Amino acid sequence: MAEMIRAAPAAALAPEFHNFLFAPIGEERNGMLLSVISALARLDLDPWQEAANLAQLPVTTAARRLASLIASLPVRPLTYLDPETTAARLIAHLPRRVGFNAASAASSHNVGIPALIQSQPFRYAAFILMILLLGGLGIAGSQRPAARVSNIDVPASSTVIPPPTK
Repeated sequence: MAEMIRAAPAAALAPEFHNFLFAPIGEERNGMLLSVISALARLDLDPWQEAANLAQLPVTTAARRLASLIASLPVRPLTYLDPETTAARLIAHLPRRVGFNAASAASSHNVGIPALIQSQPFRYAAFILMILLLGGLGIAGSQRPAARVSNIDVPASSTVIPPPTK
């Protein structure tokens, strides 16, 4: 029976992780290069989610995590250095958060308001909310009732049509 492939959310397929995910770990026995994305998939991990998680960690913690993952591969590549050296080389390909340091690592779960506002998902949500708001206002404006003059429905137009002559 074929294995189901999970679809990743579009926001998770961020291009800033491509250098990291497609970096080679080493050459396999069949001569093909094993990339980070392939290794993570073999470990049944979402490559983009794992890359995002690693990018949020301090460099040394991220390197230890990646080294652990590389060491747990069922079949290791023929040509690669020890997992720690390989992981340190690969982690250099990850984008780092601006202003990230060890002190901010302790509070990584408490994202500040400025960082939240500058995040891509927030911008998409704000854009969609703006579109919905403007669309709702447009629909509400088009549903205005006709002007009433002496209890007679009259179109809201200023054009008057004279009665037909005989």
